[in-house]
Amino acid sequence: MASQNDQSNNDLDANQGGDATKKTYNKQPTGLAAKTAQSHADEKELKLYGSCFCPFVHRVWISLEHKKLDYQYVEVDVYRKPKLLLDINPRGLVPALRHGEWGCYESTVLMEYLEDLQQGPNLLPMDPKLRAQSRLWSDHINRHIIPLFYHYLQAQELSDQKKHATELTNQIATLVSAADPTGPFFMGKDMTFVDVQMAPWIVRLEKVLKPYRGWPEPEPGSRWEKWVRAIQGNEAVKATTSDDQLYLDSYQRYAENRPHTSQVQAAINGGKGLP
Repeated sequence: MASQNDQSNNDLDANQGGDATKKTYNKQPTGLAAKTAQSHADEKELKLYGSCFCPFVHRVWISLEHKKLDYQYVEVDVYRKPKLLLDINPRGLVPALRHGEWGCYESTVLMEYLEDLQQGPNLLPMDPKLRAQSRLWSDHINRHIIPLFYHYLQAQELSDQKKHATELTNQIATLVSAADPTGPFFMGKDMTFVDVQMAPWIVRLEKVLKPYRGWPEPEPGSRWEKWVRAIQGNEAVKATTSDDQLYLDSYQRYAENRPHTSQVQAAINGGKGLP
């Protein structure tokens, strides 16, 4: 018969490393995100399968809220990989979207799919050149900014943290230099595709990198500050963002570079692209 301690260890998440005092990922949204999830709990043809701490899920959720689509939010424990998730994405990663009998995954692909439904306010501009520009700078976020966010957060040596902080700052500056000079959003007065691509990491710069790595506040009066404040004040972003404690708890494992944290953490440590 298993001892009480054995049973307790079995109940731990793998990324707690056998230590029950270690924080792990949250399994339900909190704050305004919890209210939004509850208001979208009823059965719908369009379903978002997500995990509340995941920034890639956050992108798609913001898109759904921005467009005011009729959808169902389904919180899944991505580390347990339920069958309903594996049926859509055999790798068991979120976000995943089911629309009737059809399912798909990958956050940018799902954002594009929601655009193609032609329901609610557009995020991609109508002008083909501006659409191409949107995709170009979204690619910059995915290729350069997101990996550096994780490199910086997972780095344990101070010298590595300083190096990645500088690299991340430079890549954000490159992105901001391409933004509409007046703003407040990337392409002007309205939130568009690039804003939603970047929004979850703007949220996490404040709620994760600031407490764990001392990420600074935007310089007052800068174009970067104007963009950050516009993202933070957007209703779709606020409605899908949990309380600060959820992010502190869920990202402690990254800040400690704890084994078994996620496929993203393992890819960053292994010098590979994001999964």
